[in-house]
Amino acid sequence: MTDTPDIVVIGGGNAALCAAITAAEKGARVLILETAPKPYRGGNSRHTRNFRCMHHGPLGPLVESYTEDEYLADLMKVTGGKTDEQLARLAIRTSEECLPWMEEHGVRFQPSLSGTLSLARTNAFFRGGGKSLVNAYYRTAEQLGVDVLYEAAVTHLELDGDRVARVDYTHEGKAKSLSPKSVVVASGGFQADTDWLARAWGPAAKNFLIRGTPYNRGVVLADLLDQGIAQVGDPTQCHAVAIDGRAPKFDGGIVTRLDCVPFSIVVNKDAQRFYDEGEDVWPKRYAIWGRLVAAQPDQVGYVIIDAKSLNLFMPSVFPPIKADTLAELAKKMGLPADALDKTVAEFNAACGEQSGFHPTELDGVATSGITPPKTNWARPITEPPFYGYSLRTGVTFTYLGLKVDENAQCSIGDRLVSNLWAAGETMAGSILGQGYLAGFGMTIGTVFGRIAGKEAATHAN
Repeated sequence: MTDTPDIVVIGGGNAALCAAITAAEKGARVLILETAPKPYRGGNSRHTRNFRCMHHGPLGPLVESYTEDEYLADLMKVTGGKTDEQLARLAIRTSEECLPWMEEHGVRFQPSLSGTLSLARTNAFFRGGGKSLVNAYYRTAEQLGVDVLYEAAVTHLELDGDRVARVDYTHEGKAKSLSPKSVVVASGGFQADTDWLARAWGPAAKNFLIRGTPYNRGVVLADLLDQGIAQVGDPTQCHAVAIDGRAPKFDGGIVTRLDCVPFSIVVNKDAQRFYDEGEDVWPKRYAIWGRLVAAQPDQVGYVIIDAKSLNLFMPSVFPPIKADTLAELAKKMGLPADALDKTVAEFNAACGEQSGFHPTELDGVATSGITPPKTNWARPITEPPFYGYSLRTGVTFTYLGLKVDENAQCSIGDRLVSNLWAAGETMAGSILGQGYLAGFGMTIGTVFGRIAGKEAATHAN
């Protein structure tokens, strides 16, 4: 750019793009600084596939209705009530107008895939997934005159009293600076900095896999927190799911997730069950399993299913380990065979009446007399061949972040920073105290990205 933009947006994912597009439509000159190379632009948004959306009656690909109160109740359940209800309701209520806005800006939707997570009523699926959404927004941003620098790593935001005076970054091997009128931070959490994770969690975090982008290292987040910008969230809280233990260390994305837990038993390396696999439908409970596995020896778990359950969930990207007997499966998975046989036998004996089994809704087909129980979808594991997966904790994004108000504005103490806003995963801890609800990260990013873009443009103008 030949001169300083009105607004610098730090980050290149969904929240950053929603902010940039909204600001550009209000006449502001916008520059996006994206740390990643162009092929990897988009942060964790590349790996998403849907958006959780409130609606009164059918909307786009969504069927029936999903009310504000039901949505909030779902969120309260997974967070254990650890949420800012005012900001949560703002995100939920605004999500209904976001879906048409997304379509107007190039995003295309499709009906939910069968066998995913029973989400046809609550979550709108992107045609082509998150990569397609990101590309659509970049096309729209380009048409609006938004400039983008790739491999532009922001290193420091210089605060002068209650405003950001300067943005320092590196690009093409050179240190550079800008002094825009407004700054929007949408650069994610710190999960790709495994040393920071280990400081928060302890050495166990070194065994975690990072499902998301390797570029979200929390550099801007740390810089702002060190300067006294108000923070929110617990550094050990994050969106962590149990993923295939064979996934890569970074960037495995959504395909590494396993949807088989409700139809399985899950054991640790001693072949002992440790939690109710059938506690609730998968969209509400899948995100607790990353923390559950993290608490097990060596931070690993093992899924055991039989032939009758193999086709009840989305196929895995890596084929399951297969064996004709439980003893053979135990050997292949490195589990103690006698202990696994005993665990499965006790589980099978505790399974009761099977006639009400229904894989897509709570069916009450439960065990009796064992701890932990399995409260839904409890069927004996008896039909060969038997299948297994290893599980590891896969961190998507961390919840320690920048505290914002309903205008997405940041503060120092009780003073607002006059030209600093935050959106997306870098402020999601303002709403998510713990746990996760499928598709809600995209809701937060879209709602607060648009708010941040509007407010930043109003200030710049």
